[in-house]
Amino acid sequence: MSHWVDRLPSASLREFLRLMRVDRPIGTWLVLWPALWSLWAAAKPALPAGELVCIITLGSFLMRSAGCVINDLADRNFDPLVARTRERPLAARRISVRAAKGLLLGLLAVSLLLALQLNLLALQLSAVGALLAATYPFTKRFITWPQFYLGAAFGWGVMVAWGAAAENLPGEAWLLFIATLTWTAGYDTVYALMDIEDDLRIGVKSTAILFGRFALPIVAMLYLLTLLLLAVVGWRMGFNLVFYAVLWGAGGQMVWQMVLVRNGHYLRAFLSNKWLGAWIWLGVVLG
Repeated sequence: MSHWVDRLPSASLREFLRLMRVDRPIGTWLVLWPALWSLWAAAKPALPAGELVCIITLGSFLMRSAGCVINDLADRNFDPLVARTRERPLAARRISVRAAKGLLLGLLAVSLLLALQLNLLALQLSAVGALLAATYPFTKRFITWPQFYLGAAFGWGVMVAWGAAAENLPGEAWLLFIATLTWTAGYDTVYALMDIEDDLRIGVKSTAILFGRFALPIVAMLYLLTLLLLAVVGWRMGFNLVFYAVLWGAGGQMVWQMVLVRNGHYLRAFLSNKWLGAWIWLGVVLG
């Protein structure tokens, strides 16, 4: 089924939006959900301000989009060698490096304007998040565990959201950040399993390669650690039994993912994390 991006009349606009992965929004959801967990938790017992929800939501989209552009600029000589990525706009030379850099500057400029609407703590944290997002694409060349670095980049939205809502960073915020890091490292290891042969051939590093035949049990342990950290956050914040019931449901979904991975359905398992993030957010809201 074609995406609405594919039906746009302007070829240039289509390529810009594909470069931003607008046609593949899973990354935006995976950045956004933990930030929303944090925003609702920090605002308890009240609801978060509507303005903050809008800023965090739009900021998650913009920073994920900017991260995709940086990633494709960094990997433009690697992507043509990988079956899954060779048709990306930069890899296929359907968009120029100069145009991609111009798009990146525009995304960062709008992101900065959004960040300036936040308090000083959140603004400072946003700068750290931008640095993490900008440097992640290069980690795949130098460290054997880039999925954990991605977890820090994706999870930093937790810190920004909490700082924006509460103007402080208590232990619960850090626990929620670590939970997001372990969750991200787990599902991105599953994602990396799809590219393991290509990555070995071109010299790109990943936890899928690092863990080898132990990848599945280690992902399961990362998921279990995520649930335990979320449970501790719920306990420290006095959440009710609904939250823990939701965590049990999330655990069931994680087990289902492991079954999918064991049967070779890596992409399906990875994509299902969009719903897992939404389910946990519902638990925080009702907790």
